[in-house]
Parts: sequence; C-alpha cells; structure tokens
Amino acid sequence: MTKVFIQTYGCQMNVADSDEMFAHLASRGAQYTENLDEADIALINTCTVRDHAEHRAVSFLGRLAAWKQEKPGRVIIFAGCAAQRLGKNLQKKYPFLDIISGAKEIEHFADTLDASGLFNAPGKDTHQLASGLTGYVTIMRGCNFACSYCIVPSVRGPVKCLPAEDILADAAQKAQAGAKEIMLLGQTVNAYQFENTSFADLLNQVSRLPGVERIRFTSPHPIYFTPEFLDAIKDNPKIARHVHLPVQSGSTKVLQEMKRGYTREIFLEKVRALKSCGFNISTDIIVGFPTETEDDFKETLSLVDEAEFFAAYCFKYSPRQGTPAAKMKLLPQNILEERLDILLNKVRGLSDAAYQAQVGSVQEVLLESENKGRASGNFWVKTRKSYPVGSVIKTSIEKADGTLLFARD
Repeated sequence: MTKVFIQTYGCQMNVADSDEMFAHLASRGAQYTENLDEADIALINTCTVRDHAEHRAVSFLGRLAAWKQEKPGRVIIFAGCAAQRLGKNLQKKYPFLDIISGAKEIEHFADTLDASGLFNAPGKDTHQLASGLTGYVTIMRGCNFACSYCIVPSVRGPVKCLPAEDILADAAQKAQAGAKEIMLLGQTVNAYQFENTSFADLLNQVSRLPGVERIRFTSPHPIYFTPEFLDAIKDNPKIARHVHLPVQSGSTKVLQEMKRGYTREIFLEKVRALKSCGFNISTDIIVGFPTETEDDFKETLSLVDEAEFFAAYCFKYSPRQGTPAAKMKLLPQNILEERLDILLNKVRGLSDAAYQAQVGSVQEVLLESENKGRASGNFWVKTRKSYPVGSVIKTSIEKADGTLLFARD
C-alpha cells in the first residue's frame, strides 16, 4: 500500500483542499500516514498570504531532498498558493520535485496526477481524511476583490461558487463520518450565490442535515452582511453566534488605500447589526500599512474599543511581491513593532473583559474533549463533569480566568 504524508500550511481552506487532494490520491491506492519516514508520497499544501508562511513551506521542500534519496520511487507534490505564485521556478531550484499544482488547479488535481504518469488509474471509491468534530467544506474559490496588499486573487483567481447540491453532499458525508460541526469556507464566503441559492439559504440547508449540530463560516466580507441575510438566519440556533470579520484598519483613508471597499462607519454599522442578532465578533488587523500615519493608527485603536472585539489577530504589514502595495515605501520596523505591541495589549484587555462578561450566562457548548469545548460564540469552556466528545450541552458559567470560562455544571 502506497502511503502519503500531508503537510498543510495556512488557512482552513487549505485544510479542505488537502482533504480533496488526498481523496484523489486515495482513489489511486494511497493510504494516509502521519509518519513522514514511512511515506512514499509527500504532499505539501502551501500558503503565500505572508512571506513567513511561504518560506516555511519552501524550507520544508528543501529538506525533503534527503528524504527522497533514502527510498527509490518516492514522490514529492508541492501544491497550493505558494506553488501558484512560484510556479516553474521551483522546478529549476528543486529538480527533485515531481509535481507542482497551483491553487487555481485544485479542481484539476486528478488530471495532474494522471498526466504525471506516476500513479495508477483511479478506482471507483474515493476516501477523505477523517473530519474529526469539524468538517471543512469549501463552497467557493477565488476572490473578486483587489485589496492592494493581498496576493490571494492572483493565486486563487476570481470567484467561482460551487453547486449547492455538491456542497450539501460534501457536508452530509462529513456529518455521516462523525463531524458535529460544519465549517463553510470561502475567501468572501458570505458572497456565495449559486443559481437561486444564497448564502443564507445554504446555511439553513446545511443546518437541516442529519448529525449537524453547529455551522460556522469563514472568511466573510463586511459588505455582504445585509439586513436580508440577518433576517434569514437570526432564528436558526445551529448557526454559531460568532463571526470572524476582518477589518484590517480603523482609518477610512487607509481602508480606501487598501481598496477594502468599505469605510470605518460602514464596518461599525455591520458590527452593530451582527451584535443585535447575538453574534460575537473577532477580527484581523494589519499594523503599519505603508501609508498609515500615527493618526490613522489611533483610529484603529478607537475602532477596536468601539467594536469591542473579543479577539483579534494582529499582524505587522508584510509586503507581497506582485501586489500594488509592495511598491510603496515601508514604515520603519521599530514603528511597526511599537504599534503592534500597543494594539496587542489593548486586544488582550478587551478579550479578558469579554470572557468576564460571560460569567452568569448560559452557554451552549460543543465538547471537543471530555471536559472542554467551544460555546456558540466561540468562547472556550471547561466543564466540571466529563461528557462524551461531540456532546452539546447547555451550562451556566461560574467564572472566567483569562480566555477560559468555567462551567457550573
């Protein structure tokens, strides 16, 4: 039995892509292994959103040269966003690399395998990696925005929504395999529209599948949260009351230079609308965009206060070759580091306050271990009693300690 080792970098979409690529390898006789030493195939699924992620993937590829020499017939596949960006240059630098499959080619991965001549013809059955409690389901690929700092549209291409029936079949299969939570994935996931099925329709349809206890989604774009969307899903308790809503900056001027498509005021309006329906909000923030002034940064700090995010992923600006912003003059690193430190301290304070505010509340918790799980609003909760993994319980919160709630159960 041929064995495949998979190294995935990046976001949940890459996790889903790895699952999809493995299904094609499995239909050609491959079995999954977590042990690189016993593997015959190494699949590296890559990210290029930040330089660090791409560097890690390429470094891992370099280290596989010795691995391949140890056993004749071993195969190395380099896939995903970094593969799309770097392309054939990789083959020149790493001649031991067998297959390059960019992110735009994910739907043609089977053809790529067959064209390589390295694999048997596919069988009738395909297999997927075990979903665990969360099943990742891609509903759309690509992005139609052109944010000035972002490499994603050039490596993943324009938006293509997948047929609703295929999405429902994928989600149903993962639920049948044991997934209690379904995570719907797309670069602007809430822009989904396929024929007469809207994103709100899709959420409600997935919620009705047998075995599905909870639905999450990422990453949405602020402009696609409409009153009509909220009306359609607000009374569905299976839709997790958490939205990860990237803002990137609190300055309208910087948002315009980033080409984000909304203003500070529009973003805060969306936050208020989501919170009125019970949603808890986390976000992404970029510190030190090349045009960011001290006043712009202060606007970001004030937006964080006003939005009261319970969590935020904060990053120093990282230029990506091929994007418009990469041509701009960078701010000094010491300024970026100082601003990031200030922002992180503020976010930590807000996060602690958000957890403390849950004391006395009743939370619906999906147990990811026997005595720890996530509430619908994405708070981590520790229980006194032990429950079967995958159970959904309702419990009151006795106390909070940092970013952990303790149940009174």
